[in-house]
Amino acid sequence: MEDGRSDFIRGAKDIAKVAKKQVGKKVGRGVDKMADEYTRRSYKRFEEEDDDDDYGGVPGGDSGYHRNDSRANDDEGHSDSTEGHDEDDEIYEGEYQGIPRADSVKADSMDGVVAAQAQQFRDLSAYEGERRKDQEELAQQYESILQECGHGKFQWTLYFVLGLALMADGVEIFVVGFVLPSAEKDMCLSEPNKGMLGLIVYLGMMVGAFVWGGLADRIGRRQTLLISLSINSVFAFFSSFVQGYSSFLFCRLASGVGIGGSIPIVFSYYSEFLAQEKRGEHLSWLCMFWMIGGIYASAMAWAIIPHYGWSFQMGSAYQFHSWRVFVLVCAFPSVAAISALSTMPESPRFYLENGKHDEAWMILKQVHDTNMRAKGCPERVFSVTTIKTVKPMDELVNMGDGAAWHAKWRIKLTTLFHQVWNNFLTIFNPEYRRTTYMMMAVWFSMSFSYYGLTVWFPDMIKYLQKQEYASRTKVFVKEKVEHMTFNFTLENQVHRQGQYFNDKFMNLKMRSMVFEDSLFEECYFEDITSSNTFFKNCTFIATLFYNTDLFKYRLINSRLINSTFLHNKEGCLLSDVSDENNAYMVYFVSFLGTLAVLPGNIVSALLMDKIGRLRMLAGSSVISCISCFFLSFGNSESAMIALLCLFGGISIASWNALDVLTVELYPSDKRTTAFGFLNALCKLAAVLGISIFTSFVGITKAVPILFASGALAVGSFLALKLPETRGQVLQ
Repeated sequence: MEDGRSDFIRGAKDIAKVAKKQVGKKVGRGVDKMADEYTRRSYKRFEEEDDDDDYGGVPGGDSGYHRNDSRANDDEGHSDSTEGHDEDDEIYEGEYQGIPRADSVKADSMDGVVAAQAQQFRDLSAYEGERRKDQEELAQQYESILQECGHGKFQWTLYFVLGLALMADGVEIFVVGFVLPSAEKDMCLSEPNKGMLGLIVYLGMMVGAFVWGGLADRIGRRQTLLISLSINSVFAFFSSFVQGYSSFLFCRLASGVGIGGSIPIVFSYYSEFLAQEKRGEHLSWLCMFWMIGGIYASAMAWAIIPHYGWSFQMGSAYQFHSWRVFVLVCAFPSVAAISALSTMPESPRFYLENGKHDEAWMILKQVHDTNMRAKGCPERVFSVTTIKTVKPMDELVNMGDGAAWHAKWRIKLTTLFHQVWNNFLTIFNPEYRRTTYMMMAVWFSMSFSYYGLTVWFPDMIKYLQKQEYASRTKVFVKEKVEHMTFNFTLENQVHRQGQYFNDKFMNLKMRSMVFEDSLFEECYFEDITSSNTFFKNCTFIATLFYNTDLFKYRLINSRLINSTFLHNKEGCLLSDVSDENNAYMVYFVSFLGTLAVLPGNIVSALLMDKIGRLRMLAGSSVISCISCFFLSFGNSESAMIALLCLFGGISIASWNALDVLTVELYPSDKRTTAFGFLNALCKLAAVLGISIFTSFVGITKAVPILFASGALAVGSFLALKLPETRGQVLQ
């Protein structure tokens, strides 16, 4: 009797349990529907209700590969997120996509909106913990897969493709500096306008590095790089044809924004195809393309800009001179990079970090097969069948077919912005905060000193040239010239208290000419082109100026008596144009300074994986700091050029080490975001360094030298506090 009662009680409990379970399922489905409407998400519903425990990841199929996570194999049990559920419980499909779920649902007190919010705002720290665990497992497995794929034809092909993108970045740095001496003539640029044009590229690259770096972690390395290079190409092309200063300034700004994504994406992209023992060396080899970009820009400027015959004009409104041809030619590396990059695949590591197993497997198989065929082993089979994937972050909101296109795009862009911004904030989480602050300090100090000095060097050379030029000035006092025709170039002369009667100045150039307290009577000036030429306290009597650029603002405190200006040339006040020789010298100095980094590039590539990133970074910074003190001995043009080459050759090793270290210190889903932010900070430091250092040209050498040495010393000290990444798998 007692046993019968016990059986009856157990049976009643089983029936109650089954009933409760069925009610919970129905309530859960109702809540899911309400959550879908509330969040405007459209998730695919499971068709089977009673066989939910048969759900898996991706079946092996004939190909034999599938997602190797805890959802892919029932024999290994349920995933962490479903642990503790009964076997017959339905798996909440949002759980697979990373959508939060409440721990329990009580049918008698369920409120739909509250439940939807509870599901939407699940404990993010727990979810991040699951992602981190998946990422650690993936990092180890991915390293083994790259070892099997080998290093060969595929990596070298990608090396040259990404090298073109890095070359485009190197070219962009030099373009404005090379065209300024010629562009200022066409656009009548004042000194402030020239300064703004020189800095606008850095400001554009600063914005571009931050924006494209953040997007590359969300929409992919290859796609983002293609977009950024396309923007650079389009606006570089337009800047070659626009006439006004404002439009040219805008085009160079937009061009800089485009190319700003090159460095952070290129290094991150390439690193994800490199095995651990090859990473430091081959990322350093990749840096050589930045040097090649500088050499290309210098050589093209040398070959094109001085050829003033390479031009045409339509009236006085539109002119296309040789410097515009140079700007157009400088867009070629970016265009070539776009064409070549369109044939390359996305980073498989990016796909695996976003739960796209099949796409990543196919790319890794392509890498393996390409390398094996090139090595003469086409029969070797890619043995990897299972690859760990990471739980994907929330996808963009799907609003369905009923919403207007502009509403869809607004929601998508808003969501993407929040995802990129939140990903940026994670690099300041406690886990990465110390590393990020230390890297910010190192990047800032390196950039402040390097860019400040590399722009200060040419300005110092120009200053020394002016001093040397001024030392050769010829002075004429109280000369009297009558009935003479001047039809030859007048250059670098000072005439004081002279008298000129019935003289003709025709078809000539005046360069750095000064007339003081002189008298011009019944003289005739025709077709005069001048630069840095002034008449101070002079008197002009019955003198005619025909088709000249001797505007009245060149006549300082001078008197005009019965004198006339006819058909003045259109133009502006130019500061210095003893030009052909100076232009060649600027191109030559830039060419030598860029070429000088070749030995440093080779040494850093060969030693990066042997001595480690930190020793390379700190050692190069210390030697660069010491080399700064030799600048005080550079009192001649040749000495300054030699010191420029020395500093560039030494400091490039620290830049290479810093690039490699930045790639390896951050995980894949934050890599380009962090790199882009640090590179943006680098450009900000460059603007500050250039502005401060150039303000001391001709005043003192001590302040720039002390600033640069101090910044390099601080950078080398902080670099030693960073963790060494040599020999570690890519996070």
